[in-house]
Formats: sequence, C-alpha cells, structure tokens
Amino acid sequence: MVYKIILTTFICFIFITSCNTTTEKKGENTSPENTENPTNRVILSSEIVWKKLNPARGDQSPLAGTIWGDRKNEVPTGFLAKFVDGFSSPPHIHNVTYRAVVIKGTIHNDDPEAENMWMKPGSFWTQPQGEAHITAAKGTENIALVEIDKGPYLVKPIEEAFDNGERPINIDVSNIVWLDHNQTNWVAPNSKAKISFLWENPSTKAINKGLFVKLPKGFKGQLLSNGDVLHAVIILGQLSYTMPDTKEIKNLDSGSYFGASSKTYHDLANKNTEEIILYLRTNGNIYIKER
Repeated sequence: MVYKIILTTFICFIFITSCNTTTEKKGENTSPENTENPTNRVILSSEIVWKKLNPARGDQSPLAGTIWGDRKNEVPTGFLAKFVDGFSSPPHIHNVTYRAVVIKGTIHNDDPEAENMWMKPGSFWTQPQGEAHITAAKGTENIALVEIDKGPYLVKPIEEAFDNGERPINIDVSNIVWLDHNQTNWVAPNSKAKISFLWENPSTKAINKGLFVKLPKGFKGQLLSNGDVLHAVIILGQLSYTMPDTKEIKNLDSGSYFGASSKTYHDLANKNTEEIILYLRTNGNIYIKER
C-alpha cells in the first residue's frame, strides 16, 4: 500500500513539472464566453436511475446509476456505484481498467489479502484490467464515481486473472496535490480555485484527461472548456449552476452532474461555507476565472 502512495506522489510530481514548464497557455482564452447553441446538460443526483451493477449476485449486488455512456457497450462511460454498509465483494476481476472517486462513505479497494485502507470522500483510485481484488464499504451511505474508457464493464472470476502491465493507484484525499494560479495557467490570476491533475491518456487524437477542481467558499465565476467532451461530477459540496439559455439556477449536490459536447462556458457559484470539489473528464483544456 505504501508503494502505491509513493508511486502516486511521483506520478503527480512528474505531471505537475511538465505542466509548469510548458510555454503553452493551456486553457487560457481558448473557450468562448458565449455560444449560440449551448450543449450544457445537467443531471441532479435525485434523477439518477439505479439498477443492479452485477445482477448475477441478486440482492447482494451493488447498485449502479449511469451518468454518461453505457457500461454495457464499447463507449466511454461514467456511472455511480452504491454500496450498502458492510458490503464486501468476493475476489474478482474486471475485463477493463476503471478509475474511481469516493463521493460518500468510506471504501476499500485492494488485493484480496491486503489490510483494509478506508478511503474517504475525495479519494481517487484505479483498478487495472485483469487484476484480482475486492471492494468493501462502510458507512450509512457509500457512493463512488466509476469511469471506464471503453465497455462493456464486466465482472469475472479470479481464475481468469492476468497481468496487463498496469499497477493500481490509491490516493487518499489527504494526499491530493493541489495547484493554484501560481502553479498552473489553467486558473486565472484573480481566482482562488485550484486544480489537481489525476491522469492523461495520449492514445487518442484529442488527449483525454481527468482532474479535480476545487472551488473555495464564495466562488462566483466561469469554467471555460474548449473540448468537445466535458463531464463533471460534484464530489463534495453544493454547486449553484446557471443554465446558459434559460438562466435557471440548478442546485447540484454530491453525485450530480453537468457537461457539454462543444466549446462552451459554465457559470458556477459556491454559496455555501464549504469548499466544492469537482471531478472532470475532458479531451480539451479548461480555464477557471472569477468575477
């Protein structure tokens, strides 16, 4: 387990260094502040449709609520997984690698023989394709965001385990490395927002990447995105989101979603006393500024 945290810190350091040394102003002035046909989309956590994640386990199965994509088909997908208090899966593998973020409760995910390491909300982990592991949860309500680059997402017995060369990463929320406007040009100089770069996949023409965004209390501003993919899930806190066409304000709590399929802007506000943490998946750059 110590190995995983050290490896993660090293990866974060290398990625941060590359971001700081580049001369390109990533995300700055690359996204329009107004769009004629905004594609902004919002899903409230109360609108999530829950189904059994692994129907073969019957009532013992966790629940899953799809946010984008389709975990049964060969497309990028993000879904929420819900576990009852005391849940512990049998050892198993998956046919695809997944990434995950704890939203509520505490979750353990590791080798079947490993000691429990309970991850709190805001923690991030990866589970390589083919590696045997268990998942456990404790808490009144336990929810995680699960993300795959390509489905279908299947559960298979450990007899089919294999090593695809990847190694799991577990990052506790206390070990997240945050960058402010002095360390990344994805945040405007007038903003107290922060970013943490989590992963990047350069195998596609438009590089897919995942990151955390932290919005301080009192934040009121815009997140500009210049990719044709943006998926954002509220991990912690409550976000006020203004729809660009109707100006309706949507109140998004943990597990809620906003996104877009074109270059656009997102009007965001934090009217509460706690910080907000968002998880973003995009194939472009973003830029955060405050009013």
